[in-house]
Amino acid sequence: MTQFMTLSEAIATQVNDGDSLALEGFTHLIPFAAGHEIIRQQRKSLTLTRMTPDVIYDQLVGAGCVKKLVFSWGGNPGVGSLHRVRDAIEHAYPCPIETVEHSHAAMANAYEAGAAGLPMALFRGYVGSELPQANDDIAWVTCPFTGEELSAVPAIKPDVGIIHAQKADRAGNVLIEGIVGVQKEVVLASKRSIVTVEEIVDSLEATPNACVLPAWTIDVVAVVEGGAHPSYAHGYYPRDNNYYKQWDAISRDRDSFNQWLESHVFAKGDA
Repeated sequence: MTQFMTLSEAIATQVNDGDSLALEGFTHLIPFAAGHEIIRQQRKSLTLTRMTPDVIYDQLVGAGCVKKLVFSWGGNPGVGSLHRVRDAIEHAYPCPIETVEHSHAAMANAYEAGAAGLPMALFRGYVGSELPQANDDIAWVTCPFTGEELSAVPAIKPDVGIIHAQKADRAGNVLIEGIVGVQKEVVLASKRSIVTVEEIVDSLEATPNACVLPAWTIDVVAVVEGGAHPSYAHGYYPRDNNYYKQWDAISRDRDSFNQWLESHVFAKGDA
């Protein structure tokens, strides 16, 4: 059964040092509050997976929580680079970090494979690409029916999948509306799952094409109003564009970043 907890309880009980985590959300519903709680609880040696690692992964890397990053595109969307990730890769600050780069297509297929309980994903996306030269996790399989050579990547099966959604009902069913990325696949592929939501309601009223995750797929639900800020939550609040612009200056310098951690994460206390 789905358990209802505070965010601090959810991270304390579900996320361990050395775990593999996927915090997903596509342009909106990015679980920033959960990421900040992971930093507050000072989890270490995490492997982070994300199709488009942006500011929240920059913050987790800069806080020294991460040993490995599995990703496709990465950056501060609409602004520029992830300076804390760059510092970790180029100068091992605050600790060394290993990177595994994929394409969006590979990541999406790998999540689908994980959700389906398969060991790998097969697709055509890397045929003719140079990325296999830089990624040992890309292999080749010959189709037994056509003889076609296909690229193969390991399924993504995180220890913990974390997403943000608009609402959950009192039974633990979760509603996601608006742009949907791979949130459903992350929850299904992960050993444990945490969903932060804007509110708990008596019943879910799903609009066409909305995604409803049944309670049996979810381990923990935590109510966190504004839990996706500075990204947006469709129907609740808009994207905070100034936050992303300001982050560029904050993250360029180690001292300003560490000051930001103290004032905006550690000083906030438990969520």
